[in-house]
Amino acid sequence: MVKEIISTEKAPQAIGTYSQAVKVDNTVYLSGQIPLIPETMELIDGDMKAQIQRVFDNLTAVCQASGGELQDIVKLNIFLTDLSHFPLVNEIMANYFQQPYPARAAIGVASLPKGSQVEMDGVMVLP
Repeated sequence: MVKEIISTEKAPQAIGTYSQAVKVDNTVYLSGQIPLIPETMELIDGDMKAQIQRVFDNLTAVCQASGGELQDIVKLNIFLTDLSHFPLVNEIMANYFQQPYPARAAIGVASLPKGSQVEMDGVMVLP
């Protein structure tokens, strides 16, 4: 087993005892991303749409640092503090993914780090 730690300055740095991603052979395990601006490590200002887009942008940066693209994600987990935002996630996700879409879960949670309203993690398989 070949294990590689993935890190990029184009996504928020880890705020705990974890890596942005871990690559094992051609599979990449992506840590959760919240809508932090990488340069400031502060939550993005704006509405829920801006937060969701920032999370997808952060995931994209980690995917690219791993040698892949967002479209290579095979399993995506979405955590929301308010599941009424789920239709908005679907709308925005359609701008970042094309068919075939990844397997996915959407989970309602009581709270997320730094008061975020959305977090996503996933598994990517490199071609």
